[in-house]
Amino acid sequence: MARARNLSHDSLAIKKTPVVRREEYLDYMTFKSNTRPLFTEIFGPLIGLKDEWAEQGATTEELDFSAFKFRCPMTHWMPLRVGWIGGDASVVLEDSEDYQIIRDSMGRTMKLAKGFATIPLPLDYPVKNMDDWLKIKHHYQFSEERFPENWEQIARTNIENGCAIMVPMPGGFDEPRQLMGEEELCVAFYTQPELIHDMLETIGDTVYKVMDRVSATVQVDELCVHEDMAGKSGPLAGPRQVTEFIKPYYRKIWDMLETRGARLFSQDSDGNMDGVISEFLDAGLNVMYPMEPAAGMDIVKVREQYGAKLAFSGGIDKHVLRSTKDAITAELEYKIPPMVRTGGCILGLDHRIPNGTPLENYKFYISKAWEILDREAAAL
Repeated sequence: MARARNLSHDSLAIKKTPVVRREEYLDYMTFKSNTRPLFTEIFGPLIGLKDEWAEQGATTEELDFSAFKFRCPMTHWMPLRVGWIGGDASVVLEDSEDYQIIRDSMGRTMKLAKGFATIPLPLDYPVKNMDDWLKIKHHYQFSEERFPENWEQIARTNIENGCAIMVPMPGGFDEPRQLMGEEELCVAFYTQPELIHDMLETIGDTVYKVMDRVSATVQVDELCVHEDMAGKSGPLAGPRQVTEFIKPYYRKIWDMLETRGARLFSQDSDGNMDGVISEFLDAGLNVMYPMEPAAGMDIVKVREQYGAKLAFSGGIDKHVLRSTKDAITAELEYKIPPMVRTGGCILGLDHRIPNGTPLENYKFYISKAWEILDREAAAL
């Protein structure tokens, strides 16, 4: 009998034991020190892969990934509520064998494809113009609800235990995209610039107030932003849009945190970001991930171009794991040595492990990666 597929996002979780303490991590990612490389699994498997591996005889430890060796940083993610807050509770509108239709707190109609995704996608959006935005703008205002209970004591305890403190901010592209959709947002950069400016100024004011309070009493180490603003052909916002709209928003938050000792500003975006890396560096960014090879991101070439201005995580082609062991070896031999020599890179797959990846190939990948990592580290 076939196993039931794991469908929830929680079922994709993996177990890792972070061992790299705060100072070593921060020094490594800012090119201050390079004694031992970092290697991790950033996201884990896609839906269905654990079931495939179970059928191939995987152990419990292999299925939760505790069987595999990683060397990754000790971090504490502060669960600050810096984006949309409030709204009606989510309601299930339709629930079938194949999908679920939900109305979320933003009022969007969302569709979840069961068995293929764990995050629903919007079918409609609440904002088309300034009038729409003004009706929901209050959801981004500052309030005490944005701070979790006992946040300061929890953060201090994690600092004492050796963790780097990470804080989130809404994306300068992604948050307006959540409200408008990609097409409407890209058009609005040209037709409704005042709307986008007002969105980011409002969101930025609230994020600033939250970060100002937090960083006044707790050392913030890393500011993190999620954008996912690119595909294979390039970013959905070009250099001009980044400079005009996103850079002032980024700088408002980062300049304040940097003066208070924050050292890393990281961005999560799939796709090919080559066309806007320079502009994001000007906006304060100094870490990017997951550096997707299938979209043309090559960490070796990016490092040659930007040097110590830009650190990254990921960069290893996830799709090569479905190929041959020779292909896996070639990918690792191309990317690991220059990254170990230069530092500032947490090596790992560029996103979730794709279905169809044989367990034997993944085990080979981990073993071969460590063989090369240890060989190159010995030469430092």
